[in-house]
Amino acid sequence: MEVVIAHDSTEVARFAAGAIENAVLDRPAPVIGLATGSSPLPTYRELIARHRRGELSFAAARAVILDEYVGLPADHPESYRSVIEREFVAHVDLEPASLFTPDTHADDIPDACRRYDDLVVELGVDVQILGIGSDGHLGFNEVGSSLASRTRIKTLTDRTRQDNARFFESVDEVPRHVVTQGLATIREAAHLVLVAVGIDKAPPIAAAVEGPVSASCPASVLQMHPHVSVLVDEAAASELKRADYYRETFRHKPSWQSL
Repeated sequence: MEVVIAHDSTEVARFAAGAIENAVLDRPAPVIGLATGSSPLPTYRELIARHRRGELSFAAARAVILDEYVGLPADHPESYRSVIEREFVAHVDLEPASLFTPDTHADDIPDACRRYDDLVVELGVDVQILGIGSDGHLGFNEVGSSLASRTRIKTLTDRTRQDNARFFESVDEVPRHVVTQGLATIREAAHLVLVAVGIDKAPPIAAAVEGPVSASCPASVLQMHPHVSVLVDEAAASELKRADYYRETFRHKPSWQSL
């Protein structure tokens, strides 16, 4: 696991966009894992800017979405497919048909989860963008989720629904259920890029990076992955005990070594 402490959210976005750019440029048919929430949005804006400057094309890429609400109409503005289409896909040359998301309207949700899990594994995600919840959840793998979990339906806690209420008129509109890639599914991506900014993310980042690997902090499972980049600003890094070590090792990386 490499921890990079950036000066601010803009630099975090540049680092994360660089990791995606490397995957897109290095592979003939790259597969990108996309997450929603506030944390990845600056990264998507940076990727859009690079596309508009002619530096980056997503025409050959495919993308998978990390999770999706159950119970929202497909065209609801806060469905995660709608958010990704609005905030990213509409501004680049990624084909809409190359964007894959869990089917949360199927009659048999467990079967739809298994089919989506199989699809994600079959495609093979080259780089997966991730955020982290205030309690350390990853995707919608809430506290207590099995570290070996696969794509499945999950019940959101009141805390998570409250955290997401800012995207809705009220917390009552936030769905109670979601389909999410499991922790084991997420870990099959070749490169995991976790982005976090702000003081509120300091406790979960410290627990995920320096705490024990435990279902009490689902994001701590990233410690068991061979290629993880944790990109944080100074505020989100403020509770890391080994912050000076992370700064030193990043400052002295070989010039040829990327994230």
